[in-house]
Amino acid sequence: MAIISRQALVICVLIQQVLTSLAQTCSNHTFSANRHFSSCRDLPVLQAQLFWSYIPSTRSVNIAYKAAQESTGWVAWAVNPTGTGMVGSQAIIAFHNSNGNLTAYPTAITSYSPSMQPSSLSFQVANISAVYAKGEMTIFAVVGPLANVTSVNLVWQAGNSVSGNIPQAHPISGPNIQAMTTIDFLSA
Repeated sequence: MAIISRQALVICVLIQQVLTSLAQTCSNHTFSANRHFSSCRDLPVLQAQLFWSYIPSTRSVNIAYKAAQESTGWVAWAVNPTGTGMVGSQAIIAFHNSNGNLTAYPTAITSYSPSMQPSSLSFQVANISAVYAKGEMTIFAVVGPLANVTSVNLVWQAGNSVSGNIPQAHPISGPNIQAMTTIDFLSA
């Protein structure tokens, strides 16, 4: 009898894990405030997801980048127009500032020790905002117009701390160095 109970418990735990992982896919997520996106992708590391709607008439992309994060950490989403890694990335970063307010702004990543200060990007970005709820930070923005391309090098990142309103360095191993891919905003 105890063996059957243990087996049933193991099966229940496995079913719960499968259902939880299915429930966390981007296709099952809905945003508040009437925000809708035509496409999404579950990113392979850092518990992150990207949602987008490509606007052909303006060659711009309405995006939402969502990632699991503690309230004391930070997240960033970036396009790298010149390469596949961190250096050269044009990022949007979000974190809670020293007043406890959520802050989001663009910053260009020009080295392996970037300032993480607000700066202009090599392309237009508008309507930047962020929300924090249920252990997740979400960055919203409109990016573009993009230079006659819809396929871009994507980089995303997360760090554990912010000091003096400056995001501190992220880990330089494991998932943090794997957080890059190429994405085509015309694909669904």
